[in-house]
Amino acid sequence: MPPDPLPAFDPARFSRLGVGGHGGLLGLSYLAHGPDWCELQLPYRADLIGDPDSGVLASGPILTMMDMATSLAVWTRLGSFRPHATLDLRIDYLRPATPGKTVIGHGECYRITRSISFVRGQAHDGDPADPLAHVAGTFMFTDAA
Repeated sequence: MPPDPLPAFDPARFSRLGVGGHGGLLGLSYLAHGPDWCELQLPYRADLIGDPDSGVLASGPILTMMDMATSLAVWTRLGSFRPHATLDLRIDYLRPATPGKTVIGHGECYRITRSISFVRGQAHDGDPADPLAHVAGTFMFTDAA
């Protein structure tokens, strides 16, 4: 009898197992997902402030969140985990994050080829119609599948 197939990739379960590394240190957590997208949240914390005079979160944690949200979107669309590396992730900052507010990152995977996946997304701090950043990027699969 063949083994049971693996369940489809579930970003909520993946996140419950613990986001490690840089994302874990930042406190990133799962918020929601659909067939080709995933949302994470980055809580406001004093140690993530870039400019103490303004109280605004630094750009690095936001970029990290968007890299993870778009990665999760790729695996969600694939239905399985597949190792990949970020080839390019461009981020356009439209405005600073509002001090004291959690930042939400929405990542979407809109195309997958044999070796490359294409992603886009946005970050906001409460109103998706007023984003603080847009991202667009590509990931390269690192396995031989």
